[in-house]
Amino acid sequence: MGLANLLTISRIIISLAILFCQPFTPCFWACYAWCGLSDMLDGPIARKTGSASRKGAILDSIADFVFVVVCCVKIFPEVTLPTWLWIWIAAIALIKLINVISGFVKHHQLVMPHTLANKITGVLLFAWPVAIQFVSLSVPTAVICAVATFAAVQEGHLIRTTLD
Repeated sequence: MGLANLLTISRIIISLAILFCQPFTPCFWACYAWCGLSDMLDGPIARKTGSASRKGAILDSIADFVFVVVCCVKIFPEVTLPTWLWIWIAAIALIKLINVISGFVKHHQLVMPHTLANKITGVLLFAWPVAIQFVSLSVPTAVICAVATFAAVQEGHLIRTTLD
């Protein structure tokens, strides 16, 4: 187990620790920052040390998923989003679920492409809790939903047409 995978596993553990923090407190922000930093570092460290692997990429996707779910659990009760945004978020989640299922059916394994659009979505999602401290919820959320919709559709297209 290399340093990159240890960072990724730490992201899962610290993500779960966020469940015990009050949203937007110093404890929350410290854990949140660690998760973001570890996400930025694990991939480059894996490539630099020659330890990049398919298992590491899947572990990274799992860590990202855990972090997003935990943040949703902690942050969404603290904010009020318009219904149309909730519907959009649900639609993106449905597309992502269909992608996972179709990837498994077609390739007989978990397929989660790390596309540029997915990475941009990740950066925007990471910035969202900070942004909503300063601007209306609808604007940054709609921007993220637009980028995430493109990323999810692109991911589905790649899974079904080019990845073999």
